[in-house]
Amino acid sequence: MDDFKAQYLANLLKEEKEQLVKNQEAIESFKSLFANKGIQLTDENFKYIQTIGVVAEFPNLLSHLASDIVNDKEGLVKFDTLESLFAKHRFAEGYFYSTNFIIMAHPYFRRGFHDVNNFAPRFVEHFWNFNCQESEKFIALDLNRVRINIDTSVCMELDTWYGAKFIEEIAQISDGVSKLRPPLDIDEFDISFFFRDAYSLDTKWYTKDHIKSFQAEEFKTEKIKILKDGIEYYPVRYVHAEFDINLNAFRHFDGAIHFYTKDEYFERRDSDFNYNSKNSNHIKTLSQKLFKINGKISVESWTNLTSHFFAGNPLIIEYYEGKYPAHIIEFLSKVRSN
Repeated sequence: MDDFKAQYLANLLKEEKEQLVKNQEAIESFKSLFANKGIQLTDENFKYIQTIGVVAEFPNLLSHLASDIVNDKEGLVKFDTLESLFAKHRFAEGYFYSTNFIIMAHPYFRRGFHDVNNFAPRFVEHFWNFNCQESEKFIALDLNRVRINIDTSVCMELDTWYGAKFIEEIAQISDGVSKLRPPLDIDEFDISFFFRDAYSLDTKWYTKDHIKSFQAEEFKTEKIKILKDGIEYYPVRYVHAEFDINLNAFRHFDGAIHFYTKDEYFERRDSDFNYNSKNSNHIKTLSQKLFKINGKISVESWTNLTSHFFAGNPLIIEYYEGKYPAHIIEFLSKVRSN
């Protein structure tokens, strides 16, 4: 296995060198573009990533390239503004094309929240294609990187994740909290493989006047950690939505990453959304908004986007449908029959 890993890493390095040489003209052109802005880029600012392409990296790179892109107070950009300024290509969801660079959606949309991975299936695809004639959508972008090999090639992975078939009458859902956990009779490996390291899924409904609000937090097992500004955090995906009972549709929907410190993570993960009301030491995590939609959103669109945002986690399907997806049911049946 060690020899295989060493050979694999060597092949990746060889491929990177070949691709950087192949795209040297584009690299030099991009350097000249920044030199005209008074910024000197070096070869260290460029790398080849197998799942993306040739990428230029520099702090707040995007602000130097596209001054017309304006972030709102939550760090999000209007999607229709991006569509008016840049091109989109079929089967290249997550990317906006300019003449000499390609803008990318935020790295936290990628598998494992890691910037070298492909986008996690299939939220970005569905968000890119979501019909927003009666609403307005916003997205977080990769501010420090752009792709510079201008073609329509994309890395396509065969993994997928299917949306839930939620048909409940939202207005009739009782207020309260719930907590879903993977079955306790399966081991750590099976949780990692079949539940994508999900530890729990917490939900909460709350009604005030004619607005019914929904929140969900997805906790991973303690082995899933990321570095942010040099600090280690436990990333927790979060969604929030507001359902207008009179309109019989959602009027707002957003998603974010909550960053829990080690102490906060272990204090909170076995509790629920009422943690702060039950404890004197309130937890208020760092948060980074990734997307939002304002306006009329159907229940079908909301459940579809939510289940894809929590990609690979069968707990969200269990919450919506009252049962696991068929492949999880089959797996559990085999495990329990042995």
